[in-house]
Amino acid sequence: MKRTSAASVGTAMAAGCVASHLVASGSSSLLGQGWVTGSTVGRPGLAERRTPNSSPAGAGAASMSIPAAEPPRVEGNSVPALAAVSSAAIFATATLAGRNRRQRAGTAARSARLQLRASMCKESDPPDSVRRKFEAICANAQDRICAAIEEVDGKGKFDRDAYDRGAKPGGGVARVLTNGNVFEKAGVNLSVVYSEMPQEALKAATERGVDRVGVKLEPGQKVPFFACGLSSVMHPKNPMCPTMHFNYRYFETDFGLWWFGGGTDITPSYLNEDDMKHFHGTYKDVCDKYDPTWYPKFKKWADSYFFIPHRGETRGLGGIFFDDFNTESQERHLEFSTECLDAVTKAYVPILEKHKDDEFTEQQKDWQQMRRGRYVEFNLVYDRGTTFGLKMLSSGVGRLESILMSLPQTARWQYNHTPEMGTKEEEIMACFKKPREWV
Repeated sequence: MKRTSAASVGTAMAAGCVASHLVASGSSSLLGQGWVTGSTVGRPGLAERRTPNSSPAGAGAASMSIPAAEPPRVEGNSVPALAAVSSAAIFATATLAGRNRRQRAGTAARSARLQLRASMCKESDPPDSVRRKFEAICANAQDRICAAIEEVDGKGKFDRDAYDRGAKPGGGVARVLTNGNVFEKAGVNLSVVYSEMPQEALKAATERGVDRVGVKLEPGQKVPFFACGLSSVMHPKNPMCPTMHFNYRYFETDFGLWWFGGGTDITPSYLNEDDMKHFHGTYKDVCDKYDPTWYPKFKKWADSYFFIPHRGETRGLGGIFFDDFNTESQERHLEFSTECLDAVTKAYVPILEKHKDDEFTEQQKDWQQMRRGRYVEFNLVYDRGTTFGLKMLSSGVGRLESILMSLPQTARWQYNHTPEMGTKEEEIMACFKKPREWV
């Protein structure tokens, strides 16, 4: 018996609708909605209430129609008459320009006030600090990615759960969509943390563990740190649509050390080589702009990191992954993280659009559920972010709902299951057992 996953793409959530919701919701719900990057506001336009058909502040004013005064009638080569026409035109232009400047200034001032209230960083963190800049990058990406996924889904909307950490600084914004047309569950979580981590948590957080600190730690000594990250997992309903995960993060210790980590990877239930070439090719293009050695290095790192030792197979078909990364200037790392986050929808959305309405059988759905079981096994046993978060719960900083957001709503474990020879399931299983090069 065949069935078809839902459905047609709905209307895109316009940026103006986001702005209207923000203004209407009041300051108590603004946590995490705006961010400062130096002297530049992170998310332009959020302070303006607009309808989907209206233009952004400034642009709309520039395109508005102004009733034109009828110019003086010019007879022959009358210089005074021409001067009158010129003066009228100059006056109208100057008036319009002044109005534009006032509107832009008002919008910037209102937006800046929202941004300053909303950042989850400490007030003592300078506006041009890497902490605030990375928070702004993540917040912008969270908005853009959620809007793009809502457009693809056509039905589901991301809930917004802003939370703080009580008396401690930092906080987070969890965005979760469930039971949509395309997605069973999709989550995009922004988190800002100030705390002290036990040495065992540091071992979970980084590849190098306590060696990363740069100083000799006494037994039981904790490491004061700042961390900010944006993480996401998206589980579609249709088994022909792959699951996608990304995480980009910045760590900084009070001992003066800093590093970036992250990556984007894909987990299909069925193999489509063109899809894999597109996904990997998108991230190869990003990496190659910075260093042609990065993609092969980060691709190999992803294949190694997303490996399930007790199964002898990878969780999915990889992507890029990096950690303890501080070989470049902080600004260059910020630029690279921004481009990687911008590439999320470029790499993933075309694959969704291609397959979200594909027909599938009940047997294929069962296989998808078994692959999700592998996803759960990896995340709970080996994933660095999950294990770090769970170890931080005792410190009062970790948040269980956000930590476990990556898990699918449904999964399946079938006793001693082996794909039959010559099937599509066996085809992709061979890729899980031995990673391939796609570009």
